Amino acid sequence: MMELTDRFSIKQHATSSRKLNLRLSLGFCLVLSLVTVLSSPSLANEAKNTGKPGAAPSSPLVVKKQVFEMPLFKTFGGQHIKDVKVGWEAYGKLNEDKSNVILITHYFSGSSHAAGKYNPDDAATGYWDSIIGPGKAIDTDRFYVVSVDTLANLNAYDPNVITTGPASINPDTGKPYGLDFPVVTIRDFVNVQKALLESLGISKLYAVIGPSMGSMQAIDWASTYPDWVERMISVIGAGQSDAWTTSALEHWANPIKLDSKWNDGAYTENDRPFKGLVASLMLITQHALTPTFFNEQGSNLGYKNIESAPLDDIRQSHSIVRWLRERAEARAESMDANHLLYLVRACQLFVAGHDNNLKQSLASIKAKTLFIPAETDLLLMPYLSQNAHQGLLSQNKNSTLLTLNGKLGHLEGVSNISAQAKAIRRFLENEKEANL
Repeated sequence: MMELTDRFSIKQHATSSRKLNLRLSLGFCLVLSLVTVLSSPSLANEAKNTGKPGAAPSSPLVVKKQVFEMPLFKTFGGQHIKDVKVGWEAYGKLNEDKSNVILITHYFSGSSHAAGKYNPDDAATGYWDSIIGPGKAIDTDRFYVVSVDTLANLNAYDPNVITTGPASINPDTGKPYGLDFPVVTIRDFVNVQKALLESLGISKLYAVIGPSMGSMQAIDWASTYPDWVERMISVIGAGQSDAWTTSALEHWANPIKLDSKWNDGAYTENDRPFKGLVASLMLITQHALTPTFFNEQGSNLGYKNIESAPLDDIRQSHSIVRWLRERAEARAESMDANHLLYLVRACQLFVAGHDNNLKQSLASIKAKTLFIPAETDLLLMPYLSQNAHQGLLSQNKNSTLLTLNGKLGHLEGVSNISAQAKAIRRFLENEKEANL
């Protein structure tokens, strides 16, 4: 178990307004995922108000990014990171006995911005705003909801993200860490979150909930700290990265490593391996969606097999490829290539409990659990959630599995989470076994 220093500090961090072109999308769960970035009318209708029946749509929460600092952090791999800083947000009010805390753990390309807006005129709300807020499935009139930026957060150059990772300055050298930054794991993300919560005097979670890479954090929480976690919801998730998933993730890293500007991780912000990062994001985006979605988008663009540009010049691309590249380029502006490599590795190394024995890790879970895979998910395929769910049932644990059904594939877990808002509400409201 990692040793954590007991000297923590929290301070308010004033953040500038988000750049519009970087905030036209929510990101992607292990992928690019925002509704408006995908420019689809069908997606634009996914973010619905999911408040109590009869409730009028409420104004978005206005939230502030805060900073949590640790002078020294020991990783799961046994290395030390100095001067760790991560951003965090909170929605709702902490009750007197601090028993109403729900932790939201974010996805691969996400951040702690799970709900609300930093400024009322922001273009978009947090990625799960449809289910987090007053009267919504995760009701901030009842719960104190906390979300934390991970170490090596992908959005290293986003002014509203605070993270320590390869792009950060190594205090021992005065230069960016690059590949000298220690390998970090899902457990390290969990332990930074735990340190933050402890600094707030919190020692129990009413629930931990997350999509995609966030689901990995959620189930690791439940396995590693079973006395902390009363309920766990895994959305588009997994209990471990199996051989198929680990191999698939490696394809995301390869374009970056093949970019000459990557230079074995030794590059500057102003001379980054941008093309490699864009190629990686293009691949991730397609993995996160489905053939149905892409074929519909192609139809909207007027895609044809025989288009004049790619027919006349090998250097030109089809309309659907240009569409995909443009969206990847917009997202890449705020992201760091090395950070992507570190997140890929964290996901590849993942197994709940981090002891290479999933059965044993599931046995330690005391929480009531709910798994919500997406039927059309081509990234973290439904069998990964089903295996964890069945593993818990085989040990007489309290576990329920529901599915998201739609054409968005992996992105169902972000853009269409409102489809299971009622089930999430009932799961959180029912003190006994959920009647879903």
